Amino acid sequence: MIPVFDGHNDFLQRMVAAGDKRDALWLQGDGTGHLDLPRARQAGFAGGFFAIWTPSPAGPEDAMAQIMKQNPPFALPLPAEVAIDAALPHAFAQAGQLLAMERTGTLKVCHSAAEIRQAMADGQIAAIMHIEGAEPIADLDALHVWHAMGLRSLGPVWSRPTRYGHGVPFAFPATPDTGDGLTEAGKSLVRECNQLRIMLDLSHLNEKGFDDIARLSDAPLVASHSGVHAISASTRNLTDRQLSVISESRGLVGLNYAIGFLHPEGRRDSLPGYEVILRHLDHLLSFLGEDGVALGSDFDGAEMPDDLQTVLDEPRLVQAMLDHGYGQELTEKIAFRNWVNLLERTWGA
Repeated sequence: MIPVFDGHNDFLQRMVAAGDKRDALWLQGDGTGHLDLPRARQAGFAGGFFAIWTPSPAGPEDAMAQIMKQNPPFALPLPAEVAIDAALPHAFAQAGQLLAMERTGTLKVCHSAAEIRQAMADGQIAAIMHIEGAEPIADLDALHVWHAMGLRSLGPVWSRPTRYGHGVPFAFPATPDTGDGLTEAGKSLVRECNQLRIMLDLSHLNEKGFDDIARLSDAPLVASHSGVHAISASTRNLTDRQLSVISESRGLVGLNYAIGFLHPEGRRDSLPGYEVILRHLDHLLSFLGEDGVALGSDFDGAEMPDDLQTVLDEPRLVQAMLDHGYGQELTEKIAFRNWVNLLERTWGA
């Protein structure tokens, strides 16, 4: 079985919501969601980026509820930034859950590519602590605190503004060129992440913010869970120009499985088979080459296609890549090797 190393999951949200049943949720599973330890082991899931994300306050205008029921054309307004006093406790709770999962001995929070390779060899899930939307990071001193806790990947925004920059609204058809770029605080954040060798994630960032990071960063450019705008014209997907910029940096894109970002019409209808996924992968390969394409599922954070309902379906996706003619070596690169090699280039170890 070819293992999969995944660019993005939102499992920690489920852990926090599970309360005193959280240990059983990870170790035994409860038959819901997309991911847990038993299914991960059965599917050959080697690990990936475990996202710390602060939801917008629930209400009649709840952003996620609107996103999940939209079919195009649509253009949802950006939700407001979440204040630090609301974001920080939620983020700490999720970080605490990831560290608690590590204490079970089934998962390793990794800080280097060598640790990822060792965890995989030892049969542990190799996890990267990732923050999606930097509202919990008050300033650069706080960034160092998070780094000391294990943070090794950061997306300055989720699809709403922060003190650091601007996200893309959920809209289709539309481009990611939606507003201003990074703030001065955001530019300082990029420079400090480079100093600490924290990977910067371009997913959810608007086009001007993308360009700011491309100018400022000395690391490979990475979009952990995005798709191809030329196939599916969502603001969340990357244009061919952006793919070329990522390629020039020897960077990487992890393909998002979310129906709305895969579907050529942006719909959230039934999406059977793997043909559309393979179209996205083919397009990414044509710009990024064999070393620049990976997977970024968005498990437990998005609606999945019919034949990728949970992590248990990933071996069939891997087989579809082999059947498509990618061959063993390229399929292994997309499934796990490219992520590990990218992180080695980014982290320097």
